[in-house]
Amino acid sequence: MGIEKVGILGCGLMGAGIAQVCALSGVETVVREIDQKFIDKGFGTIEKNVKRAVEKGKISAQDKEAMWNRLQGTLELGDLKECDLIIEAVIENLELKNGMFSTLDKICSEKAILASNTSSLTIMAMAASTNRPDRFCGLHFFNPVPVMQLVEVVKTIATSQETTDICFEFCKQLGKSPILAKDNSGFIVNRLLIPYLLDAIKVFEEGHASTEDIDIGMKLGLNHPMGPLTLLDFVGLDTVYSIANIMFEEFREQRFAPPPLLKKMVLAGYYGRKSGKGFYDYSVDKPVPSILGI
Repeated sequence: MGIEKVGILGCGLMGAGIAQVCALSGVETVVREIDQKFIDKGFGTIEKNVKRAVEKGKISAQDKEAMWNRLQGTLELGDLKECDLIIEAVIENLELKNGMFSTLDKICSEKAILASNTSSLTIMAMAASTNRPDRFCGLHFFNPVPVMQLVEVVKTIATSQETTDICFEFCKQLGKSPILAKDNSGFIVNRLLIPYLLDAIKVFEEGHASTEDIDIGMKLGLNHPMGPLTLLDFVGLDTVYSIANIMFEEFREQRFAPPPLLKKMVLAGYYGRKSGKGFYDYSVDKPVPSILGI
């Protein structure tokens, strides 16, 4: 079974990115949102991305036009009923996700595959809301989706091998590199990344090093493209805090517990780049540390 039509739930940063790569890869794509303003905002982001890609010669103007001919927005879940694959990319609210999956399970073809882009929730917790756990998996893309090559294909204890194989081929069709992960909170990347980021916060919180020295140390010492505190600001401190709490709830291991400083920064609205301030202050031309020590 090939994937010819894809439905995307959510047109935020991740949903819009997934929709863009699907439509550019020749797949008919339908994006569902709860309000037209979210579709307009997401499609505006896509337009900026593909316009830039045309200007840089990465795609042609004809590719851009063809992409828009394959892409449509809708406010109705029913408009996704003919999709071969539906990828959920909404906020990390299990009840909300399961409500949509339960509805789609009833209206979609028996052959349709349902998938979640969650970064931290277990896939089985969503598959259990449907009558097709064998045709349910995780497809965890990375931000920014048009740039990042990796997709974690998450197989639950109930996901069929056929479903896994189809999803692997679909990711390759998009030009992505899929890897297989078991259905444990955080999968592969976040299971390794989150403790690293939390440890960086603890090193700063305990006064062992400054913001800049932690980042410079990891960049030059391990040849990382950016330091952990810069990466935290890029991902979003509120996002990391939420993921860490979900993983701590799942495993009950101290290494996944958010440090007190992270909670305080989230409470203060220091989310990182998106709020203008995190471990760095982005209100100036060259970001400077926003917290000078405790």
